[in-house]
Amino acid sequence: MATAWRMTWSLRRWRSSLRLITGLTMLSFVICHLSAHCLLLVSFEDAEAARDALMYPWRTWIGMAVLSAAVLVHFSNALWSIYIRRSLRMTRWEWAQLSLGLFIPVLLISHVVGTRIAELTLDVSTYYSTVLIGQWVLTPWLGVVQVLAVLTVWTHASIGIHYWLRTKPWYPSWRVWLFGFALLLPALALAGYITAGNQILREAKNPDFVSTAFEDSNITEQTRAATHRMAIIGWSIYAGLVLLPFAARSIRGFLDRRRRRPMLAHPSGRVMPILPGATVLETLRENGIAHAAVCGGRARCTTCRILVTKGLEQLPAAAGLEAKALARIGATSGMRLACQIRPTADISVMPLLAPDAAAADGRVPGGLEGSERLITVVFVDMRGSTTLGEARLPYDVLFVLNQFFQEMTKALVATNGHYSQFTGDGLMALYGLDAVDPSAGAADALRGAREMLICLDQLNHRLRADLREPLRIGIGMHHGEAIVGAMGPPRSQIITAIGDTVNICARLESLTKEYGCLAIISRRAAEAAGLRLDARELHQAAVKGRNEPVQFYALQTLADLPV
Repeated sequence: MATAWRMTWSLRRWRSSLRLITGLTMLSFVICHLSAHCLLLVSFEDAEAARDALMYPWRTWIGMAVLSAAVLVHFSNALWSIYIRRSLRMTRWEWAQLSLGLFIPVLLISHVVGTRIAELTLDVSTYYSTVLIGQWVLTPWLGVVQVLAVLTVWTHASIGIHYWLRTKPWYPSWRVWLFGFALLLPALALAGYITAGNQILREAKNPDFVSTAFEDSNITEQTRAATHRMAIIGWSIYAGLVLLPFAARSIRGFLDRRRRRPMLAHPSGRVMPILPGATVLETLRENGIAHAAVCGGRARCTTCRILVTKGLEQLPAAAGLEAKALARIGATSGMRLACQIRPTADISVMPLLAPDAAAADGRVPGGLEGSERLITVVFVDMRGSTTLGEARLPYDVLFVLNQFFQEMTKALVATNGHYSQFTGDGLMALYGLDAVDPSAGAADALRGAREMLICLDQLNHRLRADLREPLRIGIGMHHGEAIVGAMGPPRSQIITAIGDTVNICARLESLTKEYGCLAIISRRAAEAAGLRLDARELHQAAVKGRNEPVQFYALQTLADLPV
């Protein structure tokens, strides 16, 4: 059983790689072809020269073999993907890409047969002039078909490239340049095609022009009739191949209805049957439940991540593309990709991202969707912020605050801290998010507090001419269990923490004013950080909502603390 699953994962990985490689191969051919068309804006001679140079690799036997294999593999993969889908409910971009892809051969069969296949089988030579005569003079509707073919091919390729690259961190900064290229190349190619077509129409007014051009290319009524017959045969074969996976799906559906299906339980309260071989993502879509899948279910974006709350032991371990994607985000136990698991037994799942999650959400590390864990919380508050604003313009106050937060954030970054929340004239930071040993987070938090004081001294020195008195801060630190995760409204979520630990830390920070000290560190945080403070006085204070008081140390300095 395990061997069969490993083989299945391996085949899926190969299919994904072949889809990408063959798609890029065909796109390279299209770019070469359209680039030559652009020079039709200059002259037929320049366009012919460019076509001979750019298309030479594709006209060799090796180039023809590579291109033919790419077309066959890509098309076969598309038909196979239709068959193996247990649901044809897809997002709009998936439907657009699939529909355009299936429509491309319909538009191109006549052109391919009349050019390359005619050259190989009928001893015909094709030039821009002869092709344009056929498409603009003899059968003008073919000119419209050719324009539609260019737009369809390019749109299909652009959708594929966009949804392949959108999960890459560097893509947003390059997107405008790629979009410019995607817009410019087909526009110039079609402009050249239309310009050349109009020129052919003018020259065709000469009765001898068409006959001479066809004679030079060895095009006769017989060869034109032969290419027409081959095009009809091509369309017929293609129609049969496209209908084949849909017919196979119907037969499979009839057989599936006679079997007992495993059930999928969703947090919405719905329980739905799973078709044999269907993924969790396909099952949710088939039942009209929105679920994130930016990459279209290809294990690239991880936005379809789920937590399997029941039936995890019945699933094979993650492998192939899923294993790589989960490792990339540091997935926790029980986290899987809805687009990759195909349950064979009853299962319960919980989505970990919102249905409208974006590509950037897929890069959020696993385990930050909301889990209870040991964490060190630090609250920092600026003293005297009210006085700071009394004699200053709002812009000046904003400038000082921005400088303050910049220095505090710099200290956090230098000590493995995470800037969690902005609280007016203070901030909340988390330590230990990525630490294997939770106590390491407490030690980092102590280093962070010291670094904040150093950065604050540097800021006070820079602003000494603008400040009546130096900026001061109060620091509260506590270590304990909290619920940590991405929280807040969609599109504006932050990694933060909630719970008793956060409330205690906020209380400790407020006590720095009462005790007139620089920092208050809870006893638990001090022990986790390895501080030896037995000689210091241990205080305690009540915390709203807690029956037991919290114990802490009030410190006037963080320098030279015994460790």
